[in-house]
Amino acid sequence: MAVDYTVIVVYLAGMLAMGWWGMRRARSKSEFLVAGRRLGPAMYSGTMAAIVLGGASTIGGVGLGYRYGLSGAWMVFTIGLGLLALSVFFSARIARLKVYTVSEMLDLRYGDTRAARSASVEGGGGRRVGRAGLISGVVMWAYTLMLAVTSTIAYATIFDVLFDMNRTVAIVLGGAIVVAYSTLGGMWSITLTDMVQFVVKTIGVLLLLLPIAVVKAGGFSEMRAKLPTSYFDPLGIGGETIFTYVLIYTFGMLIGQDIWQRVFTARSDRTAKWGGTVAGTYCLVYALAGAVIGTAAKVLYPKLGSPDDAFATIVKDELPVGVRGLVLAAALAAVMSTSSGALIACATVANNDIWSRLRGVVRRGGEEHDEVKGNRVFILIMGVAVIGTAIALNNVVEALTVAYNLLVGGLLVPILGGLLWKRGTVQGALASVLVGGLAVIGLMAGYGILANEPVYYGLLASLAAYAVVSLATRPTDEAVLTVWRERLAGRSPELESEPVPAHQ
Repeated sequence: MAVDYTVIVVYLAGMLAMGWWGMRRARSKSEFLVAGRRLGPAMYSGTMAAIVLGGASTIGGVGLGYRYGLSGAWMVFTIGLGLLALSVFFSARIARLKVYTVSEMLDLRYGDTRAARSASVEGGGGRRVGRAGLISGVVMWAYTLMLAVTSTIAYATIFDVLFDMNRTVAIVLGGAIVVAYSTLGGMWSITLTDMVQFVVKTIGVLLLLLPIAVVKAGGFSEMRAKLPTSYFDPLGIGGETIFTYVLIYTFGMLIGQDIWQRVFTARSDRTAKWGGTVAGTYCLVYALAGAVIGTAAKVLYPKLGSPDDAFATIVKDELPVGVRGLVLAAALAAVMSTSSGALIACATVANNDIWSRLRGVVRRGGEEHDEVKGNRVFILIMGVAVIGTAIALNNVVEALTVAYNLLVGGLLVPILGGLLWKRGTVQGALASVLVGGLAVIGLMAGYGILANEPVYYGLLASLAAYAVVSLATRPTDEAVLTVWRERLAGRSPELESEPVPAHQ
């Protein structure tokens, strides 16, 4: 095991070193939050794939394969479909908006004339207190916080396999490393670490664990002979489950701040579109790989106590020394990439969409250094909050379900409506967020947190409220829509009034 430990320690030290290096590049708000909007296709594709394929996609994906067979791929598959839909249909327009958060987009689309002009002229991103933006910011903050928390909890599983470590110590250790490199260099550090994590995951899961697991299980013919035919039915997990995955994960990919913030890093709308398409395709391959590994684990260990133990068990028992360390580093990479992405998204929303709005602050040119310092402080504060919540929380699945239900039920309709329907109004957006969010909360209380009905009916209620209230109120001011159309077309000035650092 000494070799495995060495691999992990070197990997973790490398993450911290990249955080320090990234700090040298993060000299402005744009550099810190969106990597200067300068990522090319290769880095964009790798980092986008890294953030969406976290611990749930890796450890959880293998666990679903163990329980359901090949149809266990559907959860991660729907994540890939969502990323493909975002990239092909929306990413170019999103990238051209040149904002920092989803809430700023809502302010720009629905805000009053003064707020829209402020976004264009002052470089404030619609930072005036917009009602739709503020409320959506609170919902998005809750979602990104819980996403970061659930990713951080996964450190306990991985470090328990590696070092037989206490749960609290494992969470503090893993969380502290992510908080450290994220605080130091912001999105630049996260981008660099994500690229390494993408390579490590590709080698560890796709090129090593997948073929080794299949061979150890006796090949596909032996797997078919030992398992029920349902394990090889592509719809074996059930149509209702697949439909729920589409609603939660495919639509969640379209509107999450953690995903949009990566779209904002693209060098051009073409990079966002085609780089994201490559990343989405990679997710589809990763989905199938996880299900196959889980199916192989079912052959090797038919009576595990929990399906989620399948990944750790097959890694510990079947992989040779050195390879085992690399594959565990791949699992750690999966968790860290999602955790860091959710953390910076949470801090960005907390600072830019909630705290600054409540204070009524509009940042102007010449304050870039203070902007970086402020966002760095918020990452540190949110990081401590994430670690503390992760230690206190026990039911990860319920927490993540609440987060996604609120995100989709409350924000999907006003965001997509703003992009697709000219007649949508700020009153309709507010009604949609409030009715959808409250409906989801009430239905979860009635049906149970893990039931499917809350997101189904909550989404329908949100859609109805948006359409009815929008049609019953005055259309959005034409001046606001003019600024919006100009921004979507890429013809308005960028939001940042920040100088490009000389070393670039």
